[in-house]
Amino acid sequence: MATFLYNLGRLAFRRRHFVALIWVALLTLAGVGAASAPAAGTTSFSIPGTEAQKAFDLLEQRFPGASADGATGRIVFKAPDGQKMTDADNKATVAKTVKELGGGTEVVSVTDPFTTNAVSKDGSVAYTSVKYEVPGMELADSTRESLEAAGDDARAAGLTVDVGGDALEAGAEPGAAGEIVGIAIAAVVLVITLGSIVAAGLPLLTAIIGVGIGVSTITVLAKALDLGDTTSTLALMIGLAVGIDYALFIVSRYRNELAEGRDREEAAGRATGTAGSAVVFAGLTVVIALAGLAVVNVPMLTKMGLAAAGTVVIAVLIALTMIPAMLGYAGRKIRPAGEKRKSSKERTSSKEQTSSDAATSQKQAKPNMGTRWASFVIRRPVAVLVLGVVGLGAIALPATQLELGLPDDGSQPTSTTQRRAYDTLSEGFGPGFNGPLMIVVDAKDSDDPTAAFGDVADGIKDLKDVVTVTPPAPNKAGDTATITVIPNSKPSSTQTEDLVHAIRDKGSDFKADTDAEVLVTGTTAMNIDFSQKLNDALVPYLALVVGLAFLLLIVVFRSILVPLKAALGFLLSVLAALGAVVAVFQWGWFSGLIGVEETGPIMSMMPIFMVGVVFGLAMDYEVFLVTRMREAFVHGESASQAVVTGFRHSARVVVAAAIIMMAVFGGFISSGESMIKMIGFGLAIAVFFDAFVVRMAIVPAVLALLGKKAWWLPKWLDRALPNVDVEGEGLRVHDDPAKGSDADEDRELVRV
Repeated sequence: MATFLYNLGRLAFRRRHFVALIWVALLTLAGVGAASAPAAGTTSFSIPGTEAQKAFDLLEQRFPGASADGATGRIVFKAPDGQKMTDADNKATVAKTVKELGGGTEVVSVTDPFTTNAVSKDGSVAYTSVKYEVPGMELADSTRESLEAAGDDARAAGLTVDVGGDALEAGAEPGAAGEIVGIAIAAVVLVITLGSIVAAGLPLLTAIIGVGIGVSTITVLAKALDLGDTTSTLALMIGLAVGIDYALFIVSRYRNELAEGRDREEAAGRATGTAGSAVVFAGLTVVIALAGLAVVNVPMLTKMGLAAAGTVVIAVLIALTMIPAMLGYAGRKIRPAGEKRKSSKERTSSKEQTSSDAATSQKQAKPNMGTRWASFVIRRPVAVLVLGVVGLGAIALPATQLELGLPDDGSQPTSTTQRRAYDTLSEGFGPGFNGPLMIVVDAKDSDDPTAAFGDVADGIKDLKDVVTVTPPAPNKAGDTATITVIPNSKPSSTQTEDLVHAIRDKGSDFKADTDAEVLVTGTTAMNIDFSQKLNDALVPYLALVVGLAFLLLIVVFRSILVPLKAALGFLLSVLAALGAVVAVFQWGWFSGLIGVEETGPIMSMMPIFMVGVVFGLAMDYEVFLVTRMREAFVHGESASQAVVTGFRHSARVVVAAAIIMMAVFGGFISSGESMIKMIGFGLAIAVFFDAFVVRMAIVPAVLALLGKKAWWLPKWLDRALPNVDVEGEGLRVHDDPAKGSDADEDRELVRV
């Protein structure tokens, strides 16, 4: 592996014009394709294997044209103090609004609150529901804008009007602020880490090119593969993050190779062969984690994972080819590691140094922060290990009380119209009106369908937490009916979830008595089923991702204990991050610091999303940090000294990469959307725990305690495993004392 990548790096360095032309051509081709691609159109959301999805499919079959899974918008009217919605002027204003809504595109039906009993008992609140042809995420922007503007005339007439429903939820997307903040902080960190604007610009340039190709390709394929906007968003976030990281590691290694006196072409080859090998295997762990989302069996998640994985592959290829090419263009503008510091201290030294002088200077250099920290940990490994494990374990404790759910309008900031509509509806009718349940009764096999419909409705009325049960509404064939159930609790509450399960449990009794099948669906039930499906898939997903990565790391490190330590450390950091998320977003601890206005269940996607994204990034840090230790150990250093060497060369870069990750993810904390805020906080805190506690403290402590045993591998397994040579042992045949900076000067003059 190292030898192949070494040759690839040198080839890209020499043929820089050709390599750059290829990537620019690919970017242009993808950009032109994206610009001319047909509009993505609608995207479908389904949860195969769930009762809610089965009910939706049955409704589509038995109620053709009813758009069972279509979005619902709700306009809530509140009369001024001293008035009622039933007053003539207010009724006329509402009637005008209903008429305007009925003429909109994608609208199936609009209810009149005065004929559907949608007026509160005290007459102060009324609402009208709008049913659309397609789900919320498929609605056109113009349709959402029409819904939001529908109450303008009513507001002008003195009514308080707010809009809610899932028709607006899909329309809220994070802006570009998170990416802008992340890139800005990344640029500062790169300049500090790499010592020059040119060196810092290479990772940013190549990452942007890679993301441009990836996102443009997704846009080209969006219509054919039914890809949504969230697919591009995830690919953008992950591609930008790993693209910067991978390029950073190779450029940093290139500067180290220059500091050892190697000419620029040789340094580019060495950097690609060693750090590039780590990039390949780090990228593989991210690809495994993202592609593994297919285990959940939710088509939307599968497509998101595969698209993001494809962007990671592009980032790896760019790091291995375009970075060496750009290093060739940069020439002497990228200095050897430490040269700037030495030139200020040694003003009387000559401008040009031989390879021997560079090596001597490096040996005499003052130990950096990474060296001092690693030496401290090696002297006190037990204390550091206990403190790290106990600390993360304590932070992880709230995760034992994790409650999963999906955010609804009640979790929106109080400044939004969705939240105001939610609160007004709860005030006038009760919290359950924000999340009605739809009961589908399939009486096709029943001898008396009409009687079966009535029995089901009467049976549900007797259940706990039920406020209202509407009369059954049969289809034209008379073999299927829908019943709307209004719970007494808000949609995201555990009481509503218990009611859904109670109705489903009672369904077996209905089946036995009437031969009718009872299915529970609707947005609330769909959310509950989605959460349960993700929860059930978490353990198989963990087993697959961690298992495959464990096998991959055995090949990389040729060790059993090092990959095991890496996997256990990752689990500890993820559990601690989940504990922090529960403490802030579910319990409300320190919620005011990041602007959490409403606590509640944790988004059901959060655990599996964090596992997928954080695992890949955590293994990046593990590979880059420990590979350098493995390299030093293979080249003859003691186990303890190898840990110090690994930190001397890699700690600074790993810390920089982690700060960049935290900046990218942390930028989303400022979002007004609770879901985006939760994702940003969860990923940022997970990266912090994994990079600074697990990789920087627990990893060196464990390796110091294990000593040589850390690199133990059974002989039979050693013979069976392929030798990928990540540490670059095979590159020693290329060592040539005659190759120095002088030779490089000559070749550079000829080449340029």
